[in-house]
Amino acid sequence: MNSPFKAIAAPQSPIVYVRPVTVADLPEDLREQIGDVETVYSVHRPDGARLALVRDRNLAFSLARQNDLAPVSAH
Repeated sequence: MNSPFKAIAAPQSPIVYVRPVTVADLPEDLREQIGDVETVYSVHRPDGARLALVRDRNLAFSLARQNDLAPVSAH
């Protein structure tokens, strides 16, 4: 299957926040897709809009940088 990747739209501010998210706190349809992982990482804008959920912190930072965003940790 060949699915094109839709790049993350550029926000007004290049800053995005990366924070851990407990899978149990996510909606059921997302939990089913994630599987046996207890924690994932969210990349989100300062206004709280979630841009991505990824399996590990390094991937979250890489994803943000590849989209010309400036990731910072939020706990």
